[in-house]
Amino acid sequence: MVARLFVGNLPYSATEQTLRELFGEVGTVREVVLPTDRETGRPRGFAFVEMATEAEATAAIHRFEGHVLDGRRLRVNRAEERAERGPRFLPYRGRERPVRMGGRPERKPGR
Repeated sequence: MVARLFVGNLPYSATEQTLRELFGEVGTVREVVLPTDRETGRPRGFAFVEMATEAEATAAIHRFEGHVLDGRRLRVNRAEERAERGPRFLPYRGRERPVRMGGRPERKPGR
């Protein structure tokens, strides 16, 4: 069974290949996801690493929690499922119409 790990406090110099080699020391790495910032294209300082088995994931946590990579102490733990996001508007709550979020204020008739 595949186990997904969260790796935090990564140096910006870390690459997918670096993480594959590092975590490959304790087992088979199935996938590495290294999110980047939309605007700058730089890594965001964390990654997700999928290990082939639970035993390998546990070994990786014990081996690399606190491991120093390019001067930064890594945080390694099991990744949690992302919470379901709700709608991005305010509910009616008894009003006639939804509340506008930002933008230009509504104009009143006659002005």
